Amino acid sequence: MTHTLQRTLAWCAAGLIIATQGPKVVEYPLPRPRAFPHDPAVGRDGIVWYTDQANSYIGRLDPTTGKVTDYPTPTRASGPHGIIVAPDGAVWYTANFQGRIGRLDPATGTIKEYVLPREAHDPHTPLYHAGKVWFTAQGANVYGVLDPASGEAKIFPVATRNARPYGLVAGPDGSIWMALFGTNQIGRIDPSDGKLRMFPLPASGARPRRLVADSHGIVWYSDYARGRLGRLDPATGQVREFPCPGGDDSNPYAIAVGTDGRIWYDESSKDEMVAFDPATERVETVRIPTAGSVVRNVALDSTRARLWLALSGIQRLGRIDLK
Repeated sequence: MTHTLQRTLAWCAAGLIIATQGPKVVEYPLPRPRAFPHDPAVGRDGIVWYTDQANSYIGRLDPTTGKVTDYPTPTRASGPHGIIVAPDGAVWYTANFQGRIGRLDPATGTIKEYVLPREAHDPHTPLYHAGKVWFTAQGANVYGVLDPASGEAKIFPVATRNARPYGLVAGPDGSIWMALFGTNQIGRIDPSDGKLRMFPLPASGARPRRLVADSHGIVWYSDYARGRLGRLDPATGQVREFPCPGGDDSNPYAIAVGTDGRIWYDESSKDEMVAFDPATERVETVRIPTAGSVVRNVALDSTRARLWLALSGIQRLGRIDLK
């Protein structure tokens, strides 16, 4: 586990100001050779789960002991991608390479797979919502919903060609928000019927990749192509953008709302996490100790005020304590 000094940054009329030390990143090396932790998820018990996409394992980290346990996916070379922990503790993941969704029982370690229709051949990001598993399929240009009770999945094509459905998150009003990484649009899904409403972003070159909704229903997104943090107000359609401290080529990726109320996101080409305060518009950067980290997704442990990072480029998980 490693610590590093941080620097705090703030914007003002004169520009960027350097301030004091801030939070730190603790790294957890993963034992399996060539481990590629793509996404993390955390349960109510504080156990951290992650997808090892390169080796097709679901990993379990006990932060108290540092012990890592691996569970092979039933289908070989399945390429597990996204992962979530449902309210009942079950762990759900998307098998990106084999068109499946899996459910791992944490009590027994057994995994049940659900085969998706061919038109959803590369399931990407999962979301557990009202007893069902919603998901995106980037290359297939569709999104869908799996009913675990029946095992049936319903697929919805995106009308915009090459829209690349990517990040997926639920809003406080029960709607589902989807980043369309291949275009400058964010979609809102009505979970009652799957209908999609598009919210265009002003810049034609915007490419929203991951997104999160705060407690007020504001949708925040990482504009990977342009080095921006974006803010969409669904009530008005108004969009505001904030430049990343790392610049236009910082490639912002993973994003979450912390228990401190700040928007946390990764600058994947800079090995830094950024914390943005919506109230003051101040930013703080937190250096990731080991270079080449590439944080593709993050998970919030709200009970313990911790942010977990999948450091896919360096075969590690990372932790930031927010209190």
